Amino acid sequence: MAAAAGANATHGTVRILGIDPGLRITGFGLLERNGQQLRYVTSGVVRTPDGDLPERLKAILDSLVAVICEHAPDQVAVEKVFVNVNPQSTLLLGQARGAAICAAVSKNLPVAEYTALQVKQSVVGNGHAAKEQVQDMVRRLLALPGDPSADAADALACAICHAHGGQGLGRLATAGYRMRNGRLV
Repeated sequence: MAAAAGANATHGTVRILGIDPGLRITGFGLLERNGQQLRYVTSGVVRTPDGDLPERLKAILDSLVAVICEHAPDQVAVEKVFVNVNPQSTLLLGQARGAAICAAVSKNLPVAEYTALQVKQSVVGNGHAAKEQVQDMVRRLLALPGDPSADAADALACAICHAHGGQGLGRLATAGYRMRNGRLV
């Protein structure tokens, strides 16, 4: 799998898997970037079963590993967790995010992280855009026949953000941010 992924990147095409982590629903979206052109590959959601946390995290991990094995992305972009009013919710979301990152690194893929503000700014031009605006812009940018689900759209938006500005693929407005360990913080 890693050899196939590297082969894509050497021919100018980069496959980017965007992930919008969630404990109940984790969105994923895969696109290809060739020069300035973006091409939609696939998207969807991972729905976790009700039950204990370990089983839910395993469902996220296993499902994303399956997506990675099937579609051979070169890079992964994950949305960062924001701190909620409820610390317990933030901790649970962080664990879902950890499972998503583990899926990527278990397949030796580089992982870039972006805040929701960075993703929305990159895709919509407004860091405080509504979910519906993100869905609409993702549909337009990727020439989709309809709006993807909110979670899949957020994941595709994360991949678009990475394609347009992340990790050496282009420029992202970085006012107010600084680089640390190759990440905007």
